[in-house]
Amino acid sequence: MYLIRTVNALHKKIQLLKKTKNTIGLIPTMGNLHDGHIKLILLSKKYADIIIVSIFINPMQFNNLLDLQNYPKTFKEDYQILQNIGVNIMFFPNVNDIYPNGIKNQTFVEVPKLSKVVEGQSRPGHFKGVTTIISKLFNIIQPNFSFFGEKDYQQLLIIKTLVKELNYMIKIISLPTIRLKNGLALSSRNNNLTVEQKKIAPYLYKIIQKTSKKIITQNIENRKKIIDESRFSLIKKGFLIDIFDIYDRNTLNLSSEKSKKIIILASAWLGKTRLIDNKKIF
Repeated sequence: MYLIRTVNALHKKIQLLKKTKNTIGLIPTMGNLHDGHIKLILLSKKYADIIIVSIFINPMQFNNLLDLQNYPKTFKEDYQILQNIGVNIMFFPNVNDIYPNGIKNQTFVEVPKLSKVVEGQSRPGHFKGVTTIISKLFNIIQPNFSFFGEKDYQQLLIIKTLVKELNYMIKIISLPTIRLKNGLALSSRNNNLTVEQKKIAPYLYKIIQKTSKKIITQNIENRKKIIDESRFSLIKKGFLIDIFDIYDRNTLNLSSEKSKKIIILASAWLGKTRLIDNKKIF
């Protein structure tokens, strides 16, 4: 496995790979790799000849400096995982190489409407940071495929929109959320949960599942009553709710009788940890 630290070095390597007509798969990450990342890498091997995993804790997508500082940094462990699984290139740049003129002076890329709703309201500027770094990686690497998990549904929808509207010749492949046996979605942020909180955290998805069943059996017309009951159940378990509602899967508008495809999107605080999850209903 090649460890590449600079944009210029990676760009030169990509040009050589293009000459051999290898297809390239990219998995963008912020490190602290877990089984969800590993499943994405294994999936990527079914599509591409060369697998590149980027690890970059992107300051542009954090609106909380403390959250950025506390984000887990596990380079040695991540390097070993990627080497053992047979990744071809690990791209591990520093902030100055990615943003040589500083974040405030960086040209940015933003998907307008989808970036301002739901999670975008709670985390202003977050998705602008995501789409800017993803665009930079796409431009540097020019992959044939890029792979993302479905736990971050809004992020996935935004990236698909970005690719379509900016005419990137890249196929976006998604992987269903990887969970523990108790239903908790895998996330680097789970490491911040206390022992007691780890017992409570799976209830977020359990209540999402119950909500989904109620929507299917009681119909979307009863949405407000069903959502209120679910929110109350989460609060009783100790969650501080940020987002919990039913949305149109294509527009992220609150669902209505006209919505043909809908999804439950949820984010809630458990102590100092913000958990997100979702479930497609139909």
